[in-house]
Amino acid sequence: MNSGKIDEQGLIQQLLPSTRIVVLTGAGISAESGIPTFRDAQDGLWSQFRPEDLASPEGFRKNPKLVFDWYAWRRNKVLEARPNSGHQILAAWEQQFPHLTLITQNVDGLHQAAGSQQVIEMHGSIHRLVCMRQRHPSPWVEAADTVPLCALCASQLRPDVVWFGEMLDRGILQRIGRALAQCDVFIAVGTSGLVYPAAGFLDEARHAGALTVVINKEKVGEDRVDLLLQGSASEILQRLQSSWNQRSQGMDSPG
Repeated sequence: MNSGKIDEQGLIQQLLPSTRIVVLTGAGISAESGIPTFRDAQDGLWSQFRPEDLASPEGFRKNPKLVFDWYAWRRNKVLEARPNSGHQILAAWEQQFPHLTLITQNVDGLHQAAGSQQVIEMHGSIHRLVCMRQRHPSPWVEAADTVPLCALCASQLRPDVVWFGEMLDRGILQRIGRALAQCDVFIAVGTSGLVYPAAGFLDEARHAGALTVVINKEKVGEDRVDLLLQGSASEILQRLQSSWNQRSQGMDSPG
């Protein structure tokens, strides 16, 4: 399916209900809902800390209450946000394209809030907790004077997200690998594609013969992809959806 550089209409022609599509989303799509990136959130009180102080196993062991409070503050910011049209369109694609795989690097849950049912969360979720000792799952619990403890083993609860120095879940990486090996179209939305392992997904998709597309405000990956669409993620996804709807209506019209 990969036939060199194409234009936007060429992409639309490739999008059929039978097409196996992999979409990878990053911070750019959620930024349009007002959610700051990790480093942008490090302002005010939090600017005095290194990222490793707030998001690593070592940082948590050193000062668990500090880390828990940081994530509680970020979670409250997320709860104030609403999915944007980009999230909503990708949720609609789940119905239009039965073979869609949606992968997100975000931990905010906005894809699910928009209606997506099958989301692979690479970096976990800010809305869940796990315990340090056994990784027993827990819904979010507000901290009082101390970090809450696991109801099963009494070890400290931490956010269920991937921290600096931690490996991604092997089962999740296997699911992603299977989807990339079979995909016809790979679309990266709002992600720089510079951090591994996500940075390697585009190359895996190309190796499988997929058409590769990047949607980003910045000009990234232009020399590596078949189509770079530069601009707002939500606006470009809206434009693609409109074009796809027009094409579908034309195909359904009597000849």
